[in-house]
Amino acid sequence: MEIILKEDIIGLGFKNEIVTVKAGYGRNYLIPFGKAVIASDSAKKMLAEELKQKANKLAKIKAEAEALAEKINAVSLVIATKVSATGQIYGSVNNLQLAEELQKKGIGVNRKIIVVKDVKEVGSYVAQVKLHKDVTASLAFEVVAENAPAPAPVAAPAPVVEQPAAEEAEVEAPAAE
Repeated sequence: MEIILKEDIIGLGFKNEIVTVKAGYGRNYLIPFGKAVIASDSAKKMLAEELKQKANKLAKIKAEAEALAEKINAVSLVIATKVSATGQIYGSVNNLQLAEELQKKGIGVNRKIIVVKDVKEVGSYVAQVKLHKDVTASLAFEVVAENAPAPAPVAAPAPVVEQPAAEEAEVEAPAAE
C-alpha cells in the first residue's frame, strides 16, 4: 500500500514522502491517527503542486537572505566600550550590541541569529550572522576603548647645553651675610 506521510516517522520516512507500507499498518495506525493519507492519483498531484509552491517560496526566501548577506558583508562596525587600564573589557561585547549597531546602519537583524565568540579585549573581530540554513554572512567589527584618555602631546625635550668644567668652577654660591 502506498501512502503519503503527513509528518516525519522514525524508521519509515519524512513528511511529504511517498512510501510503501503493509496494508494493516497503514489502515489501522497511520491513516486513522492522521499521520498519512492514501497515495491516490489526485493526492499525488496535490503533493507535487504543494512541493512546487514550497520550492518557489524557499527560493525567494533564500534570495532575500543572500541580498541581506551582501549588505552585512560590506558593513564594518565600531563598538565603543569601557576598558580597564590593562585593555580588558568590563563585561563583553555580545550579539545584542552588534544588532543595535546594525540597526543604526539601517540593517534590521534579529540578535538571536548573530553568533559571536567571547570578546573580552580591544581589537578586531568577526561574527557570523546565520540568515538561512544555506546563507551565512560575516560581520566585521572592531572594539575600541570608550574611556581611553587621549594621548598627551609629547613636547620636544629642551636641548641640553653642556658647560665646560672651568665655567662651573667660576660660579660660586652667594655668600651669606
